[in-house]
Amino acid sequence: MAISISVVLLLLILAVVFLRNGALKVSHALVCVLLGFYLASTSMAPTILSGLTATADIVGSLQP
Repeated sequence: MAISISVVLLLLILAVVFLRNGALKVSHALVCVLLGFYLASTSMAPTILSGLTATADIVGSLQP
């Protein structure tokens, strides 16, 4: 578990650096995808899923 969290933090830091740099390349996108897979295997996954679901519901309920 400790190794997974360390990898998640490392990938999160790398993704933020890549996005702030403004040069998101294929290798950077791969890091972001790996971050997503590692986040999905952590205990934060249900919280992230419920947050995304709530956001999608709010956006879906907006009337133009």
